[in-house]
Amino acid sequence: MRAIWKGAVSFGLVSIAVKLYSATEEKDIRFHQVHREDGGRIRYKRTCSVCGEEVTYDDIAKGYDIGGGEMVILTDSDFADLPLTTSRAIDVLEFVPAEQVDPILYNKAYFLEPEGAATKPYVLLRDALADSERVAIVKVALRQREQLATLRVREGVLLLNTMLWPDEVRTPDFGFLGEDLKVRPPELAMASSLIDSMAGEFEPDVFTDDYRAALQEVIDAKVQGREVVQPEEVEEAPAAAVDLMAALKASVERARAARGEQPAAGAGEPTPITSARSAQKAAKAPAKKTAEKKTAEKKAGGTKKAATKKAAEPDAAKKAPARKAAPKKAPRKTA
Repeated sequence: MRAIWKGAVSFGLVSIAVKLYSATEEKDIRFHQVHREDGGRIRYKRTCSVCGEEVTYDDIAKGYDIGGGEMVILTDSDFADLPLTTSRAIDVLEFVPAEQVDPILYNKAYFLEPEGAATKPYVLLRDALADSERVAIVKVALRQREQLATLRVREGVLLLNTMLWPDEVRTPDFGFLGEDLKVRPPELAMASSLIDSMAGEFEPDVFTDDYRAALQEVIDAKVQGREVVQPEEVEEAPAAAVDLMAALKASVERARAARGEQPAAGAGEPTPITSARSAQKAAKAPAKKTAEKKTAEKKAGGTKKAATKKAAEPDAAKKAPARKAAPKKAPRKTA
C-alpha cells in the first residue's frame, strides 16, 4: 500500500505521527471508451463553450453557478483566505459510545500507521481506545476539505472513518409515512418467526460478486480466443397473488426446509406452496383414474371373451354328431 497523507494524531498534549492509507478498494472491472472499428482510445478535449477554443489546465478556474446563466468565478487567492487548517493534524475532540454514531454518516475508511518513534504512543492510544469501548470523534483536513471522522480499532490498527456532515444526510419524505397502516399481531408474530428462521452469523467471505466473476470470465475468454457458453437459467414461474399471512407462512416453511429443520407444529396447514402442489395433483388424478379404469375394462373384456370361447367349445363338441367311419370296400374277385 502507498501512503496518501502524512500528519499527526493530536491526543491531548500527545502528538502521534502517522501515515494514512486507503483501507478499502473497489473491485469493479473498469473499461475504456474505444472506437468500435479499430479499438482506439476516445480522448476528450477541454474546450470553452463560449469561444470554442481548447483550454489548458492553467487557464481553468472554479465557477459557481448562481442561476439565470450567471457564474461567479473564484481564483486561488479566494481559497487562500478560507479557514482551512494546514497543520495536517487529526484533532481528537471527544470520545463517545460507538452505538451513538449512525452508520449512515460513515463515508470512507483509512488505516493509520505509526511513523518513526511514534509507535509506543500509537499503541497506548489504540489499547486505551479499545478498553474504553468508545470511538474518538476527530476533525481532519483531507483533499482541501475539512472532514468529521471517527477513530476506532480494527485488527490491532487505528482506523479513521471520515463522516458526512449532518446536513448532508437527506430526510426521507414519502407518502406512506403519513398513512395510518396497522399491522395485526399475528402478522407481526409470523414476520418475527421468519426473521428467527433466517437468523445467522454474518460471515462476509461467504458472499461473492457473481456478476463480476462472470464478466471476468468473458474477458478471459476474449483474451484466449475461446467462446463463452453461459448455462441457461431456469426462470421460476411467478407466484400467484396471496395474502400477506399466507406468504409469511410459506416463507417460514421454505426457510426451515433450507436449514433441514422439521416442520413446526401446525405446519400441515395449507400454504400457497402446498395448495398449488395439491391443486396440480388433483388436476392429474382424474385423468389417471380414467386411464386406469379404461385399462381395467379392456383387460376385463378380454378375459370375458376368452372365458366365453372356452365355455363354448365343450357345447359345440356335444352338439356335433360323431362321424361314422366309412365301410371298407371288399376286394374284387378276378376270374
